[in-house]
Amino acid sequence: MLRRVLESLSLTDSFMWLTGGAIVAVIVVGSAATLSMGRYSGRHWFDFIIFGLAQGSIYALIALGYTMVYGILRMINFAHSEIFMSGPYTACYVAMALSRSGFLESQPILSLAVIFIVAMAVSTVIAVLLERIAYRPLRTAPRLVPLITAIGASFFLQYTFRGLYGSGFQAYPDIRMLQGAWLLGPLRILKIQVVVILAAALMMAGLYLFIQRTRIGKAIRAVSEDKEIAALMGIDVDGMIVRTFVIGGMSAGAAGVLYALMYRQVHFFMGFIPGIKAFTAAVLGGIGNIPGAMLGGVFLGLFESLGPNLFLDGLGVPSPNQLKDAIAFIMLVMVLIFRPTGILGERLAEKKA
Repeated sequence: MLRRVLESLSLTDSFMWLTGGAIVAVIVVGSAATLSMGRYSGRHWFDFIIFGLAQGSIYALIALGYTMVYGILRMINFAHSEIFMSGPYTACYVAMALSRSGFLESQPILSLAVIFIVAMAVSTVIAVLLERIAYRPLRTAPRLVPLITAIGASFFLQYTFRGLYGSGFQAYPDIRMLQGAWLLGPLRILKIQVVVILAAALMMAGLYLFIQRTRIGKAIRAVSEDKEIAALMGIDVDGMIVRTFVIGGMSAGAAGVLYALMYRQVHFFMGFIPGIKAFTAAVLGGIGNIPGAMLGGVFLGLFESLGPNLFLDGLGVPSPNQLKDAIAFIMLVMVLIFRPTGILGERLAEKKA
């Protein structure tokens, strides 16, 4: 049996499996060496895990936009990273105005609500405009055409916001209620990380229930399964596609504010790296699969936070944290080698794959 398996492997398959085996070997050897050194205490690993959960929660919220659009249109909306950027970048100026007026200090919860509403509204408007202007006229075009259009739209939005707001970095104002940390015995957890994790978890749970339990959610799933049959059953296909972009835009805008509150700065290029990571998370979880996007985002955030120190520190790499982006994309390579459909599997019918 082993002989038949070996004979069925092509040269490409053999190379991929050898590459995957080499990566696994490096991970195992590096992790064993790092743990045997005892350089990091339990408190350090706890900090890595909490930071990874917070970062992964943001990736998961962004990834929802990628996976929902792919699930319904079978295209990758590469302009989604700019949808993520546009909301918090615009809301930054609202936050600074609230800070100057003193309202942010006196009413922080209401101010945060205003910031989130502005960011989600701006991201949603841009997402809907993209669908109406850039994607809907190309819905019957070959799949490469809307992909190229999405890349062009991404550059257009980047440099539009650069022209509107400038090329410099803008700092989000301090919010006193989110500063500091809570102590859990010997462990210390930042307040902003708790807020990011809980807020993202609540939004993802609400979105999942909306898609699974509501009439609109069922209609969106029907359109995702088969647009022609859904139209024959009386479902407004265009309306459901617009609603999908609305949901993606709202989640991206909310994720952008959480990202800005955690990293404290925004700029016109801020969506590129998180957008690529979120797309990676969507592929990891299974593109088109909403729970997969959530799981993939959290998994990627944890892997990116823990991986550099766990895998590389014991191997003598001088600056392992500088390789966190490489670690994230190596994880993507590993998943594509051993499970090409993603962790939970790509949610597509066989004839559409």
